[in-house]
Amino acid sequence: MSAQPWIKSYPPGLKWDVAIEAKPLYAVLDDAVANYPDNWCLDFMGKRLTYREVGNLVARAAAGFQRLGVGKGVKVGLFLPNCPQYVVSYYGILKAGGTVVNYSPLYAERELIHQIEDSHTDIMVTLNLKALLPKMEQMLVQSRLKKLIIGTMSEVLPFPKNLLFPLVKRGDIQTYAPDDRHLSFKWLTENDGNFATPAIDPRKDVALLQYTGGTTGVPKGAMLTHYNLYCNTQQSTMWFTNVDLGRERVLGVLPFFHVFAMTGVMNMGLNIGAEIVMHPRFELEAVLKDINTKKPTLMPGVPTMFVAINNHPRLKEFDLRSLKGCITGGAPMPLEVRDSFEKTSGATLIEGYGLTESSPTASCNPLVGVRKAGSIGIPMPGTSIEIVDRDDPMKPMPIGQPGQICIRGPQVMAGYWQKPEATAATVIDGKLLTGDVGYMDEDGYTFIIDRMKDMILVGGFNVFPRNVEEAIYQHPAVEECTVIGIPDDYLGQVPKAFLKLKAGNNISTESLMEFLKDRLGKHELPRFIEVRDALPKTMIGKLSKKELVEEEKKKHEDRKKAKA
Repeated sequence: MSAQPWIKSYPPGLKWDVAIEAKPLYAVLDDAVANYPDNWCLDFMGKRLTYREVGNLVARAAAGFQRLGVGKGVKVGLFLPNCPQYVVSYYGILKAGGTVVNYSPLYAERELIHQIEDSHTDIMVTLNLKALLPKMEQMLVQSRLKKLIIGTMSEVLPFPKNLLFPLVKRGDIQTYAPDDRHLSFKWLTENDGNFATPAIDPRKDVALLQYTGGTTGVPKGAMLTHYNLYCNTQQSTMWFTNVDLGRERVLGVLPFFHVFAMTGVMNMGLNIGAEIVMHPRFELEAVLKDINTKKPTLMPGVPTMFVAINNHPRLKEFDLRSLKGCITGGAPMPLEVRDSFEKTSGATLIEGYGLTESSPTASCNPLVGVRKAGSIGIPMPGTSIEIVDRDDPMKPMPIGQPGQICIRGPQVMAGYWQKPEATAATVIDGKLLTGDVGYMDEDGYTFIIDRMKDMILVGGFNVFPRNVEEAIYQHPAVEECTVIGIPDDYLGQVPKAFLKLKAGNNISTESLMEFLKDRLGKHELPRFIEVRDALPKTMIGKLSKKELVEEEKKKHEDRKKAKA
């Protein structure tokens, strides 16, 4: 069997064995500005900026950051939704020589403090919104944070929205008194744009600290170098073999502060000279209206987004046929959801796979060629996927046999920030251990069985939640589903399913169990089923098990206390 069985499955005209030049990540923007200066670059709620305008703003932001002392080794945080200030700040920090640290606006206070202190973030960029600024005001008091750079919505909205926003949304705006700790975004960019170009070593210099729980434990900062991110941007661009450079529109709904959207929407969008149509958050009606009127051609998303689109009660009123390529990741894509979306839009929807630690994309189904249902596809150019023994990462598993999925490639992180032991446990002999269990078939396609940490041990038998979820998704009444293991005094753990039903549908536990009995083994059948109006989701909208696990753990502990 070939050491790279995926090569025979590669799309026509695309080479797996490629060498990508080592460049600073900001070369992506520089090249786009040079090639497409007068093309539209960003569209934010109707306000449009050309590549030339964005390039000028980034240069001025870089000069402004250098005035604040930003250079090699200096960390600057971004506490922003999708907006022009995010793109300008991100590339301005890199061009000044600094390192970007992404912060989710959904973080709790303790999470913000931990990340600010751990990363050594002293400067933060945010907006004057009540959802954001008060949290950062607290950080000025409770953490090492020293300065805030504060943008406004009015400065990035088109006329007359820029005038109406402070009036209509005055309840959302947080006022502040400018001083040496509170600087306006306008102050940052109010200069001639002359900055000292830093000497960047793309393979060594860290462009981004992206915090993640990793395969286990508390959030850690994945050190992603300029080369890691530049390579993954180029790999992603190569994969979309049908892109028309300088003529695409990318719908930017996923949050840029998450690594999937940062690479798959922002960096790749700029790399192909696309116009990025930005949304601060996923609002179904607004997204459908923009697809209908602004005609985006590419849309990265997560499965729950496509589920929501499929189930919109007035979907037929919107024309989705401008979409030609969509990529999903972060969670399994049910085949029924994919087929329904493709039938409605005419787009090709492919499933990919990656981790924060791999910048993130490691594999993907091809746009042209065989897409295997349930597979995360074949490795990206220059990337290898290896399946190893779950207990011995140096022992490869044969084709078709399950084991831990490992990634090799130029997009694999330099390590975890200030955590050499965690790095040594996660990257072994150049292989990134993902913590995911899967297998590879004879054509080089990888199939995920489940995450090792999510596996449920039922009386000594392994139950993978993904198997149970895929069976439940086959029921026509189910819109969303997630399965976890809950404590059981006799069996150790048993599966529990949480469901969100499609509008107007009802389902009984008995009827669902009858539906599942021929689709699952006895040990896999959920012992409990709970229907909810909504299921918990992560910051990018994928279903989250963590909150449910904590709930069930507390219930079990409370029951034990009551018995005692």
